[in-house]
Amino acid sequence: MRKYVIIGLLFCAFTTASAQSYDTKFARPLSEVIKNIEARFGVRLKCSDVDTTGIILNYADFRIRPYSLEETLQNVLAPFDFKAVKQNDKLYKVKNYEYARRTPADGQKLTDYLLTLSPDSASWEARRAQLKKEVRDILNIDALLAQCSTESPQVSKIRKHNGYTTQNFCMQTLNGHTVKGTIYAPSSKGKHPLIVCPNGHFLNGRYGKVQQLRLGTLARMGAICISYDLWGWGESADEVGAAAHRTDTAHVMQAINGLKILDWAYKFKNVDTERVAVNGGSGGGSQCVLLALLDDRFTAACPVVSVSSWFDGGCPCESGKPIQLACGGTCNAELMATFAPRPLMLVSDGGDWTSSTPEVEYPFIQHFYKYYDAEQNVTNIHLPNERHDFGENKRNAVYEFFGNVFHLDTSKVDESLVDIESEDALRWEKKK
Repeated sequence: MRKYVIIGLLFCAFTTASAQSYDTKFARPLSEVIKNIEARFGVRLKCSDVDTTGIILNYADFRIRPYSLEETLQNVLAPFDFKAVKQNDKLYKVKNYEYARRTPADGQKLTDYLLTLSPDSASWEARRAQLKKEVRDILNIDALLAQCSTESPQVSKIRKHNGYTTQNFCMQTLNGHTVKGTIYAPSSKGKHPLIVCPNGHFLNGRYGKVQQLRLGTLARMGAICISYDLWGWGESADEVGAAAHRTDTAHVMQAINGLKILDWAYKFKNVDTERVAVNGGSGGGSQCVLLALLDDRFTAACPVVSVSSWFDGGCPCESGKPIQLACGGTCNAELMATFAPRPLMLVSDGGDWTSSTPEVEYPFIQHFYKYYDAEQNVTNIHLPNERHDFGENKRNAVYEFFGNVFHLDTSKVDESLVDIESEDALRWEKKK
């Protein structure tokens, strides 16, 4: 029976092709071509993200490469700004073109090319300076920072916990806007390192359990941590609306918020300005890369499940402004490399765009650290069996990194002793 089915499919393909001609541009419906590709290569093409209704592909069968599924998909889908994203050997998702996403192979080609632009430390220093300048210009960050409010932030009463405290704040920033967040601080007196902690697109944002566990533990270990809303999330959404998050304004405002928080906290009497870091995951990791590039006061950085040479961040809050086009083309891995020679840890996993970190991004960044004889200052914790999250193993890697770099008390790592506060408790203005 299988033999007759195959013969039938081949016959259909032959008769369809024979009915076409130059006069009709050998045109076929895209949906029909997709079915043919599925039968020919034994795969499934899931088109739930795109609408192929009524779309006609000219020279359809001539675009098929019988020896290559990948080339066939490129030839067939590219005319409509579609692309195929491989899920496994038998399943591809057909999606609209994503300007911020490429492939691991593209990442390898790009990093190989970028290395040719900085063959020695002198050429790297020149490119590094130009990257930092052009990113600032693209964001127009200096002009906007000069327009920000100079009003002192408001703070709430301190709430006491086991070995640490929490305190909410409200800061005026640009054009009457505010950023709201929470300070997690050690209960002990004395000078403490500061860690600016932008949150990513994780469940419940800065109010989520994962964020509170990490910041509460770091505070118990001896660091002052500051968590704040994404633009258009949490209390920011109350102010500007949730739709504002998916705009290029979010990219700029989140950078401004992080820098203004650093300006403020840098002057705290209990902050050790020799130990200042930025740490975030996913979209918070993208902010980590950007803030570390924009401000030299950061002395350590730890972006989690974020840094990639082939993904710039799919949300406009990460790639709304074309910072990856600086200096003729760059990527987050090179932007992160501008942090050399200061301590840096990349946390990656096997289930997202950081899957190539051990083979591509980590050696690439390490190359620039070698210019400073500081390759030991950049490390990578790779979790090949994990997916995109800020799970326990990733948090433990963060605790170990800051324990080593900032000499925190790692004996205080016990997440069970962290109080998970309600969203109402963490909001400046309580939910109605």
